[in-house]
Amino acid sequence: MTETRGTGTGVQKARVAEIRVTGTRGTEGLMTEGPVAESPVMKPDPRSPSPSPSPSPDSNGPAENPVLLTSAQRTSTTLLLSAAAARRGIEVRVLAGTPEPLAAGRSVHWYGGPLLADKVAGPLGLGLLEPADAWLAELPPEFTGRRIVLTTLGEARTALRRPAFVKPPGDKSFPPGVYADGGRLPGPLPPETPVLVSDVVDFAAEYRLFALDGRIVTASRYAVYGRLDTGPLTAAARRFGEGLLGAVGDSLPSAVAVDVGLLRDPDTGRERWAVVEANMPWFAHSYAADPDGVLTVVRRATGPRALVAERDRRFLRPT
Repeated sequence: MTETRGTGTGVQKARVAEIRVTGTRGTEGLMTEGPVAESPVMKPDPRSPSPSPSPSPDSNGPAENPVLLTSAQRTSTTLLLSAAAARRGIEVRVLAGTPEPLAAGRSVHWYGGPLLADKVAGPLGLGLLEPADAWLAELPPEFTGRRIVLTTLGEARTALRRPAFVKPPGDKSFPPGVYADGGRLPGPLPPETPVLVSDVVDFAAEYRLFALDGRIVTASRYAVYGRLDTGPLTAAARRFGEGLLGAVGDSLPSAVAVDVGLLRDPDTGRERWAVVEANMPWFAHSYAADPDGVLTVVRRATGPRALVAERDRRFLRPT
């Protein structure tokens, strides 16, 4: 996971505790800059302004003594969310492997990659929400603006005979991109690996919406013509996002990150809004979005599994 947004503005300088770990190190988010076993936990800075009230409850768990657990990757989003958590009085801990159980009765929330999340979710009782793999492919055409199918990597290798944009639905197991044909797809990966195959299109601008209960909490532009370019959410992008959530919000988790963009036909110059993809907010870059709003969405998406609302249980990541 590569984070490109700067970290200099609004980020508290603070030390965080590293959880003692057991087990084998993996490849995602496990490298640290050195042991900090005795470091104090991040505490709220009394000079920091109080955050604005959240538009909706931001946690599935008890309000007392919550913990934000992050991977050891020091991305700008991790730093921004850690600072936002500190302002709320939330303890921040950094994980470098498989955790020993945290204190019973605490509300633990997660920000980090899915490989490490799969290792910690069971021991910590985390309920990680994520969109269904088929969500994008099953959207009505008026929201996608292109052909999209959900298939397997094995099927795509043998059946794809044209250039197409191919990506894993959620876990980033290989780089998404335009592949000339199925024979160019990366390996080695299991043939049953799910993939989304879509027409090649040009997005003039792309925006990330962090949504809670069908409402946009915060958002950011993150790309212009495929290049990183952060900025505020435009009124047109907001209208499309609100219309999308109003029409198909029930097909998404209550806490989710949805990317939308402005499609531009290179031949005719015609433009239309379309969905880019939906993401798990606990592994989504914040870009220029408000960190306090992002944290609100992340906490709902990663609360205690036993307390996940009934409407969200079908979106739980298997543990």
